[in-house]
Amino acid sequence: MAGSHPYFNLPDFTQPSPPSTPPSLPSHQRCCRPSDATKGLLVALLGGGLPAGFVGPFSRMAYQASHLPSLELLICRCLFHLPIALLLKLRRDPLLGPPDVRGRAFLHALLNVLSIGCAYSAVQVVPAGNAATVRKGSSTVCSALLALCLESQGLSGYDWCGLLGSTLGLIIIVGPGLGTLQEGTTGLYTALGYVLAFLGGLALSLGLLVYRSLHFPSCLPTVAFLFGLVGLLGSVPGLFVLQTPVLPNDPLSWSCVGAVSILALVSFACVSYAVTKAHPALVCAVLHSEVVVALMLQYYVLYETVAPSDIMGAGVVLGSIAIITAQNLSCEKEGQVEE
Repeated sequence: MAGSHPYFNLPDFTQPSPPSTPPSLPSHQRCCRPSDATKGLLVALLGGGLPAGFVGPFSRMAYQASHLPSLELLICRCLFHLPIALLLKLRRDPLLGPPDVRGRAFLHALLNVLSIGCAYSAVQVVPAGNAATVRKGSSTVCSALLALCLESQGLSGYDWCGLLGSTLGLIIIVGPGLGTLQEGTTGLYTALGYVLAFLGGLALSLGLLVYRSLHFPSCLPTVAFLFGLVGLLGSVPGLFVLQTPVLPNDPLSWSCVGAVSILALVSFACVSYAVTKAHPALVCAVLHSEVVVALMLQYYVLYETVAPSDIMGAGVVLGSIAIITAQNLSCEKEGQVEE
């Protein structure tokens, strides 16, 4: 029989087959889908960096209005994480995660609490903008090195260009203020503040790598709940030992506290999602947009001066983010035949 098999409908390989061409779609149906890395970077930019840029100025407004301690603000942020337990109960998932990954989940929560605690402590010694800049820069560099050493996950030339450019922008922002800081404060306390900011960035990068190793259902709500639980267990005793609790009595303070808690929760969820899609160093680099947003609010909302070096550094950071995002933009046409 020269045709196909009558039962299995197999083609006749003795006859030459015409060249196969991928099905063509009309021009109005050809659309591009971003890659997973691009989706992760966009989520980190829009849902992680931009909301986090409001956290610092709102925290400062709350402190200026009612002298709200930093640990009390951390407690309020952790309280917004606890209702996630209801979602886990509805889905019948264990609150603390599966037993085999429970230790790593707690380690992730502890590293995030330590990162925020170091950032709050650094703000008490050095200006908030400089502390945030050092924390973001150190998290980016440490994420790149840790991912390269532990995960053997390399970066392309464009990624390294954007990564180094983003770090250079942060150095431009924080560099000119170092000399004036040493004139007005003790050198030891200034150095301690920057060391704490660096350790906060290191803890953040370690937490992102730990989260990438967690693979179980309801991973994101579980780690979010554990962050609130571990943060409360650590910050409540510290508040009464190290600081004095304050009950705000003005609407502005309560509004700032609520805004900080909600925005921080949104940023936490988006960054945790983004780090599973893109390289952690690129996610941290895109999160440098937080510094740019904070500088804008510092000038337009808090009416504080912004130095020309801040504007120049912000421009370098935005250009680096554009390089990273443009390099990771990859489109797949619908209907393309995958080999």
